[in-house]
Amino acid sequence: MLSLSVLRVHLPSDIPIVGCELTPYLLLRRPDKTVTTDDVPESAPLDGHFLRYRIQSDRKVAVCSVHPTEQATLQCLDCVKAKIPVAKSYHCSPKCFSDAWQHHRVLHDHAASAVNENGNEEEEIFGRFNSTGSGVINSSLSGSASSASLTNGSTPLYPAAVTQRSGGETWFEVGRSKTYTPSVDDIGHVLKFECVVVDAETKQPVGHPNTILTSRVIPAPSPVPRRLIPVSGVDMMGQLDSDGRMSSSGTFTVLSYNILSDSFASSELYSYCPSWALSWPYRRQNLLREIVGYRADIVCLQEVQNDHFEEFFAPEMDKHGYQALYKRKTNEVYGGNIHTIDGCATFFRRERFSHVKKYEVEFNKAAQSLTEVAVQSSQKKAALNRLVKDNVALIVVLEAKFSNQGADNPGKRQLLCVANTHVNVPPELKDVKIWQVHTLLKGLEKIAASADIPMLVCGDFNSVPGSAPHSLLAMGKVDPLHPELLVDPLAILRPHSKLTHQLPLVSAYSPFARGVGLGLEHQRRKMDMTTNEPLFTNCTRDFIGTLDYIFYTADSLAVESLLELLDEDSLRKDTALPSPEWSSDHIALLAEFRFQPRPRC
Repeated sequence: MLSLSVLRVHLPSDIPIVGCELTPYLLLRRPDKTVTTDDVPESAPLDGHFLRYRIQSDRKVAVCSVHPTEQATLQCLDCVKAKIPVAKSYHCSPKCFSDAWQHHRVLHDHAASAVNENGNEEEEIFGRFNSTGSGVINSSLSGSASSASLTNGSTPLYPAAVTQRSGGETWFEVGRSKTYTPSVDDIGHVLKFECVVVDAETKQPVGHPNTILTSRVIPAPSPVPRRLIPVSGVDMMGQLDSDGRMSSSGTFTVLSYNILSDSFASSELYSYCPSWALSWPYRRQNLLREIVGYRADIVCLQEVQNDHFEEFFAPEMDKHGYQALYKRKTNEVYGGNIHTIDGCATFFRRERFSHVKKYEVEFNKAAQSLTEVAVQSSQKKAALNRLVKDNVALIVVLEAKFSNQGADNPGKRQLLCVANTHVNVPPELKDVKIWQVHTLLKGLEKIAASADIPMLVCGDFNSVPGSAPHSLLAMGKVDPLHPELLVDPLAILRPHSKLTHQLPLVSAYSPFARGVGLGLEHQRRKMDMTTNEPLFTNCTRDFIGTLDYIFYTADSLAVESLLELLDEDSLRKDTALPSPEWSSDHIALLAEFRFQPRPRC
């Protein structure tokens, strides 16, 4: 009887994606008959046994490098000899190879200029396909090279190629660890994961291996990049970076994005999204690729799980030069695993800003204070049940490290206050939503009064344009006759005249509604002209509308450019968000700002 046995092995998704790490889930029975999901590596054997992994690739099916939906029927052997990535050597037909030759030969020219320092490497490459090392690739395509090279007249123009498909099956080892990240060479191939119990002393397998076969590896979907559209009335002083980002010594960019917490990304809620595209291993890589690609100076993310922040986003963003700050939601209402509670994460580029101060707003504490002074004793419990929703805000004060062109005083420290929040309140509790937004704004007013500091207010407010919370943010007040004020069982919104603030906030995307010029007309069609807000920032099968905003103090900041909005044509046909291309049900908002002198009295 085995002292250690594998009960089950499965993958989070059976469709592997290039660049997306695959890690199987294990269910093990220990010698004491307890069940665990913990790994048993060779470095820490259990009762004289450990687990060994092997990942193999089915190379019997190759995919055309020009037409990836077609299976290959021939391979350029010169590519293999020159150590060009094998995926680039396959073609679906002689015509395909011939048509692509002018571009394909460039690969050969580049490879020819490289010095082959190790002659044995070539045989290793052949060995992956054919154990004889003869140079004939018979596992993927054929057992013999084409006797006639592709020619034009009597002069051979193309190298010999293998043209016949083999019916044999051969597996090639591509990994020996528990995790594997498919590469472009794996596109079109099936992967086989094996897990076997091994005797630590003899190093021999004990029993049969547990095997999983995946579907064919597919390329990572690549949505059309969103451009930065200038909106200022003057010529921009910035230049395009090598990565296409507009930059200027006196400007900075801010991104706000609700990334959709994994705990909310269920197949029940998003049945239209393929399960592999909903899996966290895929979504995290796709989200990171998108976020890093914007190269924003400040990044405000919502719905970031605590464990995902610590284990993924903080270390990964650090690699790209960002310092990270985080505020987890409180857990008075939430009854699940504390590690999977989401929160707000703010990142800033260390080369552009330095951290001065951090404020944390817990609306549960504000609710406690409110009920102590404004609610009768008999209603306190009911009031807290209504008000306590675990929401938070993260407020960060930063100092700019770049020159502040046109400032009042060039030698003065240029500070910036950035608020990041997620007002996650059920839609029927309109009073609670208004109260939380008002509480945040009054706190920001105090900071502004003490420091005379430009402000940004970013986040998912779960409030559509024209709602009472949006009116409070954008207009500084709420019409006393606004219908949402009628929902106020605790009388926390009265008198309505107190629902004001003095911050000169303007929505960053409003220039798209009033701007004219190249590129702006197309963006205007994606705007609601009655509210000067985007038509949507959230798009699911059940809802489409705007919930996310970047507000700025218009007396100290000016918008220079905006990330273009998505339209229905930009999304996958016949579906909604999230999708394989876009990994959240929200879209990212990004604005470029310039510090400007405050108007003199």
